[in-house]
Formats: sequence, C-alpha cells, structure tokens
Amino acid sequence: MKKILVTGANGQLGSEIKALASNYLTFDFVFTDIADFPLDKEPEIISNFNRIQPDIVINCAAYTAVDKAEEDQATADAINHLAIATLATLCHDSGAKLVHVSTDYVFDGTSPVAYTEEDQPNPKSVYGVTKLAGETACLKNCPESIIIRTAWVYSEFGTNFVKTMLRLMTERDTLSVVNDQVGSPTYAADLAQVILTILDSPKWEPGIYHYSNAGAISWFDFAQDIKEIAQKTCDIKGIPASDYPTPAERPAYSLLDKSKIRAVYGIEPVDYKKSLKVMMKKLRL
Repeated sequence: MKKILVTGANGQLGSEIKALASNYLTFDFVFTDIADFPLDKEPEIISNFNRIQPDIVINCAAYTAVDKAEEDQATADAINHLAIATLATLCHDSGAKLVHVSTDYVFDGTSPVAYTEEDQPNPKSVYGVTKLAGETACLKNCPESIIIRTAWVYSEFGTNFVKTMLRLMTERDTLSVVNDQVGSPTYAADLAQVILTILDSPKWEPGIYHYSNAGAISWFDFAQDIKEIAQKTCDIKGIPASDYPTPAERPAYSLLDKSKIRAVYGIEPVDYKKSLKVMMKKLRL
C-alpha cells in the first residue's frame, strides 16, 4: 500500500480528502494538521516526515488569511514558502511524490482571458507572493512535483464564502457584494477527487496544473446563486471592489484555464452551479 501524508487535513480540502479516503483501499492515508505537523517549524517538518516515511505527500496546508498576511509576512512566508521548500527537498531525497496546492492569487488579475499555466505570475498581495515563492521552491527542490492552482474554494467544512453568505442572508434584509471581481468557484470535494484521481492514475506528469469548477462569475453572481438555491429573500446589491477596500489586493479577473489538466489526465471540470447545489444539499438546505 502507498502511504499518503496529507497536511492541513482539518481544512476544507483536507477534510474532503478524508471523506473520500475510504474509496481508495490501496492507499494508506496519514492525516495531519498544525497540531501534529506544524509547517512553521522546520525541525518538526523533517522529524515528522522521517517518522511517517510517506510515498506521497498532498500538501493542503497553507496560511490563507489573505488580509492578515499583509501584516504577518514572516508567518505567511514560513508556511507558504519555506515549509514547501523543505517538504520538496525531503520528497526529492526520499523518492516520494509531492502534490502541492496553490492559488489564483499568483496572478495580478489584469488578463482579459483565462490564465494558463504558462502565463507569467505577478502577485499583488503578500499571500500571493508567498504562494508563488512556494511554487518556485517546490519545482526547484523537487522538479517531479505536481502543483495544482485553484480558486474560490468552498465546502461544507470550515469558514467560506457560501456559508458566510447563508448566515448573512438569514441575519440581514440587504447585502452588498462585489460585482467586478470575476473567477470560478471550486468545490473542495471536486478538487479532492481530482487529486486522488491523479494519484490513482498510471501516469505521473510533473508540473503546474489549473483546476476550478467550470463557469465564469463574479462574487455578486455567486451570492445570487446561493440565494436562489437556498430560497432566501435577502436583497443583494452589486458594488465595485473600490467600495469594499481590503488590506490585500484581490485579482479582478482570475479565471483559470483548465485545458492542460483535461488533456493530460482527462479531468473534466464540473459546472460550478451543479457542485454548489450538491454542497448546499449536504448542509440540508
């Protein structure tokens, strides 16, 4: 059996991988999180890795507090960059395979078309800068790695846009949601399935891949879809991002082109609204 180490196992993606793990009987999963596998302490990364001796690492862990990262740059860099450099070196030296999850925030959001894996990154936030540094270190120290960039992740687990909107739609009569930032949501369960499909594939093609659900919408559109599915009556108003300033700059357009993952692994992105309905049904709405 292949031993698979999953970091960040209590986050959205890690939790969805846990939910699917029983479908993969040839994999022996070791689920870890910050308490037993902290990524901001290099000696512990090394000792834990050597103790577990994984055949495959799925790194779901990240410093994802995008606005807080603007002030807490050292911690963001330690987790999103330096830890990945260490993990990649350990994987390369031991012969383990590494799947590392990255983000659309490595782009500046000025493209008029969906970003491909070959497009030049240009992050505009500390979060994006540290995630890009992690990608670079990953490929330098372990060129045989697979990096999957994703965007707008949500699930039934943890805190995310869908669950926040549902709560606010219950508490308020009106909401204002940004309507000039465009991308595609990603249901974490779909991304988890994509990763496990790749690991279960007979081929391993290193490099960067993009995956999100299919569709191109704004946050306002996303909120309207949530409202429709949940049958809420809250009035939602669209506003420009300039009316809702945040410490970290968000990409205005971060649609990811999924042609490569489709061509290499035959993975067809699921329509975002279909996945949204599935997730919300799990919330018993």
